Amino acid sequence: MTFFKHESAFVDEPCTIGAGTKIWHFCHVQSGARIGQKCILGQNVNVANDVVIGDNVKIQNNVSVYTGTVIEDDVFLGPSCVLTNVTNPRSQVVRHSLYERTLLRRGCTIGANATVVCGTTIGRYAFVAAGAVVTGDVPDYALVLGVPAKPHGWMSRHGHRLAFDAAASPPARRAACATACRRARSPAWISRKIRIFRRNCARAPSPTTRSRREPQDVEARSQSTRDSACLFHPSAAAS
Repeated sequence: MTFFKHESAFVDEPCTIGAGTKIWHFCHVQSGARIGQKCILGQNVNVANDVVIGDNVKIQNNVSVYTGTVIEDDVFLGPSCVLTNVTNPRSQVVRHSLYERTLLRRGCTIGANATVVCGTTIGRYAFVAAGAVVTGDVPDYALVLGVPAKPHGWMSRHGHRLAFDAAASPPARRAACATACRRARSPAWISRKIRIFRRNCARAPSPTTRSRREPQDVEARSQSTRDSACLFHPSAAAS
């Protein structure tokens, strides 16, 4: 076995799972599914029959990927996002032969609790904000949010919002995207992000300095904030 499967997960045969893929607690991969290499299936993920998933796909907790869905490489599915495969479901009408195709193109992101109505295509490196409801195709690199989801800008391949004139020509958009990508890879930009994380850790309130008049629930929130910040602390990552 070239992939990892938690003992509580179920994998039905026959199916194809690539090397380096990790399938975590209470997942169910049904027969006929094809999963690429180095994917991560978080807790309680269901992959239905004949679903196709590319390489390096990350699916967070509580996501069901239904028959008719095709996911290309490097796609991110946020926690509890929803994918569907029937536009007009009825309990008493069997539509197993009418499942609609949903295509998630390479590198796109689906935010937490977002809903993607079936029969749509999410473009390459598009970004669907948390809680959005997508009812139509999303262009490449587009940022969409709201109910129903509407375009609100453009995103780079590294997940940074791009700032340029919406009426700019395609070459101008590509140039802006390239600039954002170079900035994201630059040592100065990375160092700045590390300084921000360290400053946030230093500013997180400590229970030892809490005022006696401060409510107990505030202490709990402070502890949670500090723990969350330390997850991104370079020293914590190194350990």
